Amino acid sequence: MPAEPEPLAAVAADPSLTVIDGDGVIVLDPAEPSGVGLVFLPGARVAPAAYESKLSALADDGITVVIAEVPLNFAILETRDLDTLTASAPAVDTWYLGGHSLGGVRACQYAADSLHRVAGLVLFGSYCASDLSDSGLDVLSLAGENDGLSTAEKIADAADLLPADTEFVEIPGATHAQFGDYGTQPGDGEATTTDAEVRAAIAASIAAFLPSAR
Repeated sequence: MPAEPEPLAAVAADPSLTVIDGDGVIVLDPAEPSGVGLVFLPGARVAPAAYESKLSALADDGITVVIAEVPLNFAILETRDLDTLTASAPAVDTWYLGGHSLGGVRACQYAADSLHRVAGLVLFGSYCASDLSDSGLDVLSLAGENDGLSTAEKIADAADLLPADTEFVEIPGATHAQFGDYGTQPGDGEATTTDAEVRAAIAASIAAFLPSAR
């Protein structure tokens, strides 16, 4: 599913960050970096660029974002190690992992294999298949109230794989596809909020979650 052009154009015109596309990643480099970074894995069949707009809001808090350009747009096929994915942002000293949908599942796997390298995990409409309950990681799980794919029930059923102090945040009216900008997708719910409101909710939730970004 391709990225919608209008949000991409808005990111390109945003003076608060620079977009660097190369070496198998898209880097959203804030004008005033905080030293905190997020490696983000896209949902299945979704173009990585479709997450630029929603994640670009993190630049206001100095958070560097690295979006992985995964094989065939399936994060589960990504085999590069974390050091390779973070090499394009050498100034970052505190890393978090994140992902949307299937990308979140892969982010959980990366986290399980890289506990010494990451401070925490951010899930967008997703849940883990790996057991991170004793990992000691800080975890934020963002869900859409009207998500028809990663439903509240599915997220609750997998919650015991996450640390007991995981923060769960539901974005009112949001659907599964609104975590990116790629249009609608089959099986999803109906949005009763705007993309701008979802973008703001994502940014506010992550800024409150990351101690280094406060």
